[in-house]
Order: sequence, then structure tokens, then C-alpha cells
Amino acid sequence: MNGQNPVFIPGPTNIPDRLRSAMNIATTDHRAPDFATTFMPLLEGLKDVFKTQSGQVITFPSTGTGGWEAAITNTLSPGDKVLVARFGMFSHRWIDLCQRHNLDVEIIECEWGTGAPAELYGERLAADTGHEIKAVLVTHNETATGVLSDVAALRKAMDAAGHPALFYVDCVSSLASMDFRMDEWGVDLAVSGSQKGFMLTAGMAIVGVSQKALAATENAKCPRTFFDFRDMLAANAKGGFPYTPPIQLISGLRESLAMLLEEGLDNVFARHFRIAEGVRKAVDAWGMSLCAKTPDLYSDSVSAIYVPEGFNSDDLTNHAYDVYDVSFGVGLGKMAGKAFRIGHLGSISPVMALSGIATIEMAMKDLDYPIELGSGVAAAQEYYRRTTNRALSKAA
Repeated sequence: MNGQNPVFIPGPTNIPDRLRSAMNIATTDHRAPDFATTFMPLLEGLKDVFKTQSGQVITFPSTGTGGWEAAITNTLSPGDKVLVARFGMFSHRWIDLCQRHNLDVEIIECEWGTGAPAELYGERLAADTGHEIKAVLVTHNETATGVLSDVAALRKAMDAAGHPALFYVDCVSSLASMDFRMDEWGVDLAVSGSQKGFMLTAGMAIVGVSQKALAATENAKCPRTFFDFRDMLAANAKGGFPYTPPIQLISGLRESLAMLLEEGLDNVFARHFRIAEGVRKAVDAWGMSLCAKTPDLYSDSVSAIYVPEGFNSDDLTNHAYDVYDVSFGVGLGKMAGKAFRIGHLGSISPVMALSGIATIEMAMKDLDYPIELGSGVAAAQEYYRRTTNRALSKAA
């Protein structure tokens, strides 16, 4: 019966039947006149999710990593200095990407489990009186540690320093799951992908680009061909692609956008918070702790959970998969063997979350973890019972 159980990894996420049906289409001609009538409204609709009116959305057949490469290569030149904090595996990977493109990377080293330190960014930028730093990079939601950084605070730090650097945000595991405000936060390049909050397969990078970032493309010297903003925008303006587009994913993304807007973005965010909070109640009941150091850092799309001393988290996730046919996120980088992750984003409900909590509890009990079977499930159940719309209306 393999394949019937939901996954609890932080992406790719579960794909609802409605989106699988939307992607189950025959090949169509992407150069036919009617392609533009389906594709161009999608680009406009995506702006609602990024919460931008002045920016543009550009898509590429790729993943979030490709989106980051597009953001970097279209707006910077070899030797340009960028400022970035390293506090998890994915912020580390963006640093590696920048270094491979021969950028001068100034790194703020942070403890894993903490977020991007706005005050340190502000200090570095204030000291850069010659404005040598051309870009500020941050990972909004660090998927490896389950940490959500304060993007608005970073923008305030940049403004307080009076620094003109471009502002790049990785929102791969936050967009369409948690609130993101591209215009309000002054984000110049916001990078996401199709396989997380949009509930689709991997295969499409989705990048929000400000007018300031578009202007920077004229002087950027990093080489790019496949990821060239100018080529893509020129083709998009005519309703097409400069090369073959992922037709099935475009169809799925149109339906995904419809689902998100039908539910309402605020309701989507509230659902993710509620599900995540139930998971956090379960973690407390197990007597375990999250990698995120403080509640203000808690992610609503993924929880990274330390296992007790003397246990290996990889053994736990392997056991859950081998015995119960359910996938949970493994620990990455410094978290390897020390923590496992429960992804609770995209197409997920409290009932689905309870099945994941119950499954990982069984796996822990099988491996003699010091927990009481059912304790996490009960804690999450009690929270979900108290926070249903019906329960809240009765309380009022």
C-alpha cells in the first residue's frame, strides 16, 4: 500500500488530488496564441501571494536553488560584496552559491537555532560607509532548524544605516504558508519554488523582482543564459517563454493559486499556525525541545526537534519509514543525527498532523525513547479541540 500515507517532510509537500488532476493534462502547444491567455494572468495572480504591486514575478523551470542563482546572476557582478548570516543548512548553501559565482561574501556566523541578527546586519551596514556591500541576503524560514527570521526588522536595520544594498530573501519554505510582504518589507528579490506552500511537484522557481532589482540587471556582469531575466521578461511580455515551459506545472500552479485565494491567505496562515502549534504541544508533552531557541523564532511550516541524548535521529526517521511507511525530515548539517523534522506545510490539516504525531510516537516507543505513548497525540488533540471554529464560537 506504499504511497497512501502522507509525508511529513518540509517539501516536496503532499499534493492534493485537485492539483494532481490539474497537472494531468495532455501536451499543448506553448507557442499557440491561447497559451498567453492562461499564462499571463498567472503571473499577475502570483503577485498577490508575494504581496507586491510594484514588482514582477518571474518563473523558471527549476527549483528554489535555480531561483537563487537567477537572483544572484541577474543583479550582481563577480567581485561584488554581499552580506549574509549563516544559521542553518540552507543559509549555508546560499553562501556556497555566492562563493562559486566569485562574489566577495561577508558572513555573520550565528548559532544554529537562532535567526538572522538584525542588529548585527545593521552594524555591518553602518560601518560600510563606502557602500561596498551590494546585496544583503537572508533566509526567511531556515528549513533545517525550523527558524523564522524577522525580515521586517532587517529592512529597518538597512534603512537605519541608510544603506542602498539590494535586499534578497529566500522564502522557499515560507511563501504561501506564512505571511510574506514583499513591498512592505522592501524586498528586492524574493525566491520561492513550487514544491512547498504551492503544494506541487518540484520543478518551478518562482521569483519576485522589484523595479530596483530589474534596473540592476543592466549592469550585472555575472554570466547567465537559461536564467536571464531579460530574456524571460521579453518572452513573457508576448505571453510566452524563451524556451520550452513546464506546461503541466503551469497548469498546476494556476489551480494552486486558485485554491490559496479561495481559502484566503490569512486563513492559510492561520491554518499553518494552528497545525504547527499542535505539533509544538506534542513536543512539549514528549519532554523534548525544538531547535529554535525562542518562541518568536518558531516556524509554522516545519519543526526541528532534538532527540534525547544517546539516541540517533536518523535511526528514528529510518524506523518510521521502514516500519510505518511514513517519511519525516532528517537532520541536516549540524543537526544530522541530533534532530528530526516534522514538515507541516502545504496541503495539510490538523487530522493529518495527528496521524504524523501518532506515527513518530510509535516509532519512538519502538526504539525505547523515554516517552509515554499517546502523550503527544493527546496534547495536540486537546489544542486542536479547543481551537476549532466551533469551539472558539462557543467560548465567545
